[in-house]
Order: sequence, then C-alpha cells, then structure tokens
Amino acid sequence: MSLRLSTVILPYRRWSEGGREAWQRAEELGFHAAYTYDHLSWRSFRDGPWFGAVPTLTAAAAVTDRLRLGTLVTSPNFRHPVTLAKELISLDDVSDGRVTLGVGAGGTGFDATALGQDPWTPRERADRFAEFVGLLDQLLTEDSVSYRGEFYSAHEARNIPGCVQRPRLPFAVAATGPRGLRLAARFGQAWVTTGDPKLYESGTPEQSVQAIREQIEKLGDACTEAGRDTASLDKVLLTGFTPDRARPLESLDAFVDFAGRHRELGFTEIVVHWPIPDSDFAADMKVFEQIAMEAEAQLR
Repeated sequence: MSLRLSTVILPYRRWSEGGREAWQRAEELGFHAAYTYDHLSWRSFRDGPWFGAVPTLTAAAAVTDRLRLGTLVTSPNFRHPVTLAKELISLDDVSDGRVTLGVGAGGTGFDATALGQDPWTPRERADRFAEFVGLLDQLLTEDSVSYRGEFYSAHEARNIPGCVQRPRLPFAVAATGPRGLRLAARFGQAWVTTGDPKLYESGTPEQSVQAIREQIEKLGDACTEAGRDTASLDKVLLTGFTPDRARPLESLDAFVDFAGRHRELGFTEIVVHWPIPDSDFAADMKVFEQIAMEAEAQLR
C-alpha cells in the first residue's frame, strides 16, 4: 500500500517573513499536501502572531501549483456552516480544486470561549458536530439550501457555482468516538486521528499502535454499518501527539520505522509538522527535508 507524506504549517509567521517561503518549499520538497490549523489562537502560540486559516490557504494557493491544501482541522467552535461553505467554495476555486477540509468536533481550548460563550459539554460538541457536517455537506453540493436545525439554520443560502471538485471538496473527518466515526463513514473521504491522547504523557509507542489499531477497527465497524468499504476511506495520521513525540523526525531511519509501523495499520497519509524552533515541533530542518525527499521511496 502506498503512503503519502504531508506537512502541517502553523500560521504563526507573517507572509512576508517566512510564511510564503514555507508553503512554496513544501511544494518543492514534494509533499502531497500542506495543511494548517484552523484556530483563533492555539496553546503556547496564544500570545504571539497567529493568522487566519482560510486567508493563509488562499495565499498559499496563489503561490503553489500542485500542492494540495487544507485544514487540520476546522471545527464548529467559531464557524457557521453557511459562511464557511462560501469561503471553502472560493478557496477551492482559487486553488483550482486542491482543497481538503479537515473537520473535527473541537475541544475546550481558547476557541471554545473566544466568542463569549461558555464551553460546550462533550455531548453538545458531538451534537453540534453532527449537524455542522451534515449541513456543510448539503451547502457544498446544492445551489440553494434552506434548513432549520437545533443549532444551525440556513435560508435560501446560495452557493453558485459550487466546488471545482465534484460533487464537493473532500472531507477529512477527525474522530475517535462512535458518533464521530459514524460521521466519517457517512461523509468522509478521509479519516484523521492523532492517536490516543491519554497515552501522550506516559504511554509507550507500542501501546499507541495498539490503541490506533482499535480505533481503525471501530472505524471499520462504522463503515460496515454505513454500507461502505473501509478501504474507500483514506486514513490520515497527524503526528506529534503520540508517545513518540518528535522522535520520528530525528533521522530518516527513525521516520521510516515509525511510518512503516503505521502503514501496516492501514494509513495512507502521514502528516508531520513543519519545524518550529523552540517549540514542541522543533526539528532539524536538514533532516526534515531529507525525510520529505527520501522517505516515501523507502516506504513503497
């Protein structure tokens, strides 16, 4: 099974001060896709520069030609399906059909309260996520949509001419719980995981692999329930959040070993963070570029 290698570029640099060059270099290095986080601010970057995902991806689309682009991930925390659909159709047009929407339920970080609301409970996040994804699917595939749900409404929302990609741009659904996995099976062209967060601090790489194997088994059950072949769904691992942490980026051999173990689980895409000095994503840029240029050939 072939394995694609992608990267995620956090939007913490001004476009004129290294932002543009990172996206262009990602294409030069041969990455399948380059994603960014869709947050208003994030963790240790909260008090520093942080730019919007959709404008950043639009700018990246204008300075690249082949690289796929996307979010990992967009959530309902501060997004509404009607306005988001319009932005995504515009981005898909500017990029000539190179956009993937990574979408997840969101969490309890800064985004959860930035609009002045109280954090949602896990149950409410799941409820909103299900309605959010279903309405977004409708908005991106129909010219005019009217809808009234528990959390979201649309009144004659127009989305002409629709996506360049038909019937719509692909969804990569981040999920580990049963409801989210059912959404991935129903609406996703890909499924995304970061592993089991409970293992990050004190788990072992072996425990992480087993936990992810169990996630994939549950995804298979959700696909069976939806009448879908699980092989039709791409499987994406966003790295940096398993007990391995940054070790896979210490050398080409370390990465090939890490990626090979996860390819055996059925993953079709591995996403690594673009190095950021003095952060959890610090890595040697020369080694990172070597991995980008040479790892895929060793994993065929």
